[in-house]
Amino acid sequence: MSESHEVQERLAFNEAGYRRLNEGIERGHIGDPPGRQVGFRCECARLGCNAIVLLGKAEYEAVRGNGRRFFMLDGHEMPEIEDVVERHESYVVVEKREHAGKTAEAIDPRA
Repeated sequence: MSESHEVQERLAFNEAGYRRLNEGIERGHIGDPPGRQVGFRCECARLGCNAIVLLGKAEYEAVRGNGRRFFMLDGHEMPEIEDVVERHESYVVVEKREHAGKTAEAIDPRA
């Protein structure tokens, strides 16, 4: 595996770890009113990021519908492995490309 692929895989695994954590947070809010916002961890690959992103259930589910997509604070994206596909008032949605995208899909807990 090339160094570029290794870096892409490591970054995808970092973000997927936050996705797994957020899946647990989401399960803890089953039965909440539909419009209620929940604090989820930013799913960026930055080490030490502890930012919280507020999302409603529908917003969260829209991102989780694609194994290559993650949400994060604007400015936390990594253009070398992902594209911003949606911009919202308090967060962005990114989609992994190439090897990082394949890795993200392969380890998606909803796949």
